Amino acid sequence: MKNRIIVVGSTNMDMVVKTDHIPKPGETVLGGTFFMNPGGKGANQAVAAARLGGEVSFISKIGQDIFGRQSSKIFNDEGIDVAGLYTDENNPSGIALITVDDKGENSIVVAPGANACLHEGDVNQALSKFEDGKILLVQLEIEIASVQMAIQQAKAKGITVILNPAPVNKSIIPLLSMVDMITPNIHEAETLSNHRITDLNSAFEAAKKIRALGVDVVIITMGEEGALICQADSFEHVTAPKVTAIDTTAAGDVFNGALAVALAEEKELIQAVNFACRAAAMAVTKMGAQNSIPYRNEITLTYLNENNQL
Repeated sequence: MKNRIIVVGSTNMDMVVKTDHIPKPGETVLGGTFFMNPGGKGANQAVAAARLGGEVSFISKIGQDIFGRQSSKIFNDEGIDVAGLYTDENNPSGIALITVDDKGENSIVVAPGANACLHEGDVNQALSKFEDGKILLVQLEIEIASVQMAIQQAKAKGITVILNPAPVNKSIIPLLSMVDMITPNIHEAETLSNHRITDLNSAFEAAKKIRALGVDVVIITMGEEGALICQADSFEHVTAPKVTAIDTTAAGDVFNGALAVALAEEKELIQAVNFACRAAAMAVTKMGAQNSIPYRNEITLTYLNENNQL
């Protein structure tokens, strides 16, 4: 049975400063705690999927430096298959500079480093190794041409494609007809749809506009408001648990990793989104990206439905 989740994307080292508020342009803020935490949207989603019970292969590129070696060790420790993890001899590993305010909101600047050198040929070569793929999960912190190659190869193999359009880039619009499911947040959905979102009804209208671009299922993640699912002309609002957010850095990545796991297990879409909302809610209660990603047993113990099943 095919159940492998293939994640194609970035690997970064996050450098995080906690402060009262995110500085405005030209403003200097005296921050508090500083720490480094492994991150990158691709790596976060791969680790999330692995911790939540998925069989995961990760395709990415790291530098020949201490950050790259640390990331490689983490993937091995998490049980992630790294047959598609490349090392770039000329560029450093990617880094992200992150500011987190006292409400848990964040501001992020990424220097892609080796991530920008994960080329089409790398992706094509790595994907050719996997004949048991069920889900492809890809984001936009790598070259668009590499994203396109991943999506095309996945479709040729009959693999379900989930695109997390972050950071948002309108150049992916021509690819949406090959995408089964797209998972923008509110900002990304507004950009792709050219429609302002202020409530659930406006989110539904934005989702319909994105569906019209060719993708079958649109899931807009809405933070503490949960997620909105749009397929055909119907929509479903899935609520999120009420928690006190400390750091929202990896919430979207955890959502996507959890969604991929549940769909690989052939859960119904609403049930899968429900699981993803709960995993993301648990992640925002901790600081850091990968440090905040929960394990499957944590979700099982904390959030049960009426049948005591995930």
